[in-house]
Amino acid sequence: MKEFSKLSKRQQNMLRFMHDYMNERGFPPSIREIGEECDIGSTSVVNYNLNKLVDAGYIVRSGKVSRGLRIVAAIPGVSPAPRIIGLPAPNRVALVGRIAAGEPISLPDDIGHHIDEDDYIAVPPQLLGGYDEGEVFALTVRGDSMVDSMIQDGDIVILRRQHTADNGEMVAAWLPDDNETTLKHFYREADNIRLQPANSAYKPIYVHPANCEIKGKVLSVMRSFR
Repeated sequence: MKEFSKLSKRQQNMLRFMHDYMNERGFPPSIREIGEECDIGSTSVVNYNLNKLVDAGYIVRSGKVSRGLRIVAAIPGVSPAPRIIGLPAPNRVALVGRIAAGEPISLPDDIGHHIDEDDYIAVPPQLLGGYDEGEVFALTVRGDSMVDSMIQDGDIVILRRQHTADNGEMVAAWLPDDNETTLKHFYREADNIRLQPANSAYKPIYVHPANCEIKGKVLSVMRSFR
């Protein structure tokens, strides 16, 4: 067993957080999330300590994706091992912004806008529905209007890029007249589009077809870590 006691308290906390995060969500945290959880304001300090964990033999890192972390050694007092171990290599998917599961909110530019390197996330292949990583994108959910469809505030939805949808499908709908986007079930009615929430506390949104652009269909959800 590695000499866990020789790690700094900060490094021990980082390692335990990564382990719990991977067990909860099935993929690694980002550098920003590690910093926020472990009260580290600088990403360079997070990187420094991650490299120390690499040197100590606890993790391996991949430079190809921002969440390219994997735990490769046992952690005293922690069981079982993270589910990330033994999974197929994750795909690199762009996390392009946030989407409202509640009232519509703005989404920066279109889904083709510039993405910083740290905004790419590692997504298990089974969440892509058989599509290539270049055909999908991810959005962080804000709000609770889709809770009855098992989507909560802080979750990440994985979507296929497409501009059409069948009735009942969950979509990212862009409302150009309002410069806003929302996550809802899509229904085409006689004269309008109905964007239906999955929470009885919210009313449907009715829009003219000319004011509703489908940006993507939801394939899967990555749960937020709580």
